Amino acid sequence: MFTGIISHTGLFFGKKGSAFTFKVPSGLLKKIAVADSVAVNGVCLTVTKILKDSFAADVMPETLIRTNLGVLKTGGMVNLELALRLGDEFGGHMVAGHIDGTAKVKNIKPEGNSRVFTFTLVPGLAKYLVEKGSVAVNGVSLTVISANTDSFTVGIIPYTLKHTNFDKLGDGDSVNIEVDMMAKYVEGLLEKYLTNVEKNRKI
Repeated sequence: MFTGIISHTGLFFGKKGSAFTFKVPSGLLKKIAVADSVAVNGVCLTVTKILKDSFAADVMPETLIRTNLGVLKTGGMVNLELALRLGDEFGGHMVAGHIDGTAKVKNIKPEGNSRVFTFTLVPGLAKYLVEKGSVAVNGVSLTVISANTDSFTVGIIPYTLKHTNFDKLGDGDSVNIEVDMMAKYVEGLLEKYLTNVEKNRKI
């Protein structure tokens, strides 16, 4: 479990087969061990190897289909968060690290001390986003400003720009999206309930 509060950024070092390597700050690397979970751009990965200044993790085909990890370029910045531990401060919202799909940057506009990002969604995700609801974008816990049938907007403050890879994003770039898991649970429960109601009506 994660909170969407990014602690560090790292760099994509490259891949060999299914093994992806990420260079990370030494202070963070000291906290990571083999078999630990680390969110990379919001994707929960299991550490398989610790190297001198980096760690490696296996990435399976489903992850490449669902996320932007497959389009990372060597040297590209990634957002990092260690898994939540008992007693840690819960500063964002519940983030599982299970990406629902990707979105693309439609435009970026300055607004006061912030930047407003508009993202175009893949079909099927818009129904989970509501105004002032929560969403994780590249692993960052954010509040939705507005939500439409095919896009949504969020505001990024200067601190977030400085400490995440949002400052590196441009029009057309792909980001990982994890919608609020509570919305998915509610949908699943309602679908089962309505299915049972319909079955009982036919008896």
